[in-house]
Amino acid sequence: MSSISRRRFIQLAGAASALGIAAPAISQGATKVTFTTSWIPEGPNLFAYVARDKGFWKQNGLDVSVARGSGSGAAAQAVGANSFMFGMGATPTMMVQAAKGLPITCIGQLNYDALMGVGVLSSSPIRQPKDLEGKKLGASVSSGEYPFLPLYARKAGFDLSKVELVQLDSKVRDRSLIEKLVDAVAAFGSSTIPSLASNGVDVRFMLFKAVGLEFYGQSLITQPTRVKADSALCQAFVNGAMQAIQFIMTQPAEALAIFLKANDEVAMTASGKEYARIGLGLTNLTNLVPEVIDHGLGFADPVKMKSQAELVVEYAAGQGAKVPEMSSLFTNDFVGKVRLSEDQLKLARAAVEPFRKYVA
Repeated sequence: MSSISRRRFIQLAGAASALGIAAPAISQGATKVTFTTSWIPEGPNLFAYVARDKGFWKQNGLDVSVARGSGSGAAAQAVGANSFMFGMGATPTMMVQAAKGLPITCIGQLNYDALMGVGVLSSSPIRQPKDLEGKKLGASVSSGEYPFLPLYARKAGFDLSKVELVQLDSKVRDRSLIEKLVDAVAAFGSSTIPSLASNGVDVRFMLFKAVGLEFYGQSLITQPTRVKADSALCQAFVNGAMQAIQFIMTQPAEALAIFLKANDEVAMTASGKEYARIGLGLTNLTNLVPEVIDHGLGFADPVKMKSQAELVVEYAAGQGAKVPEMSSLFTNDFVGKVRLSEDQLKLARAAVEPFRKYVA
């Protein structure tokens, strides 16, 4: 295909997709796209393997390669440097990078709660944030939730100076909680809960969100220049991603099977399968929010994005960082095309019920 006809195909595919019509699955002429996840294969990035292997991106005229990431910051930098055309990462981290001048734009929300919080064993006497006083809290200074601990303490009504902060490498943080070397850990529940629960450790999280400290989860990102220069490509990419998210929310068992087939090392062990299942359940749980129900998959609330960006710049971005212009930080231009019907919402709500116990 010529570049003109290929672009026209993508535009038509995007329009068909928005109407729920499957565009023709083609191989020759499909636009090659590079994409990096933010981490190893797990619940929050499971959609990417479904979008690729179930054919959602292919239906939109794209041939997408999926690379494993090594952290949200690294993913953002790779996209900012154009090493990858698209990527994903924790929204607060994207905001930090954008505030520092990295050329990235969020073009769709993948999930709506970063699940930042404090995790404890289910048997722990710590039942509320105030109970952390006099206890050992394991934390990693490089982890995304760490900068917000003082604000969380203030909002939750406890004295952080009365909590013994134990600096831990993120690789041993979970093990330290299991072995009771610390009484609690500050972490992203989206990773810590599946890690512990899949190995038979009962855990519960006190979420930052419960005290009004809310942050979105993962975002799709690309360069601002690509948004302007090739909006049809961005639309096709977002369409395929959101169709995959719709699928994993309503048919999680089949989605999990696709993911495990694509990632042999996860499927090899029972704990790996359970890790992915719980991670998927928690990810789907965070998507049952007014943004999705009222506006469609991927929509970001402009008011929330602005308030989150302001908090990120104040507490996490460092000196000299400025709140980025909202028009350059994110766009809703490509989202809202894929929606959940009432029947699909019922399916999605029923599927996530077993996972509410972890964040109740």
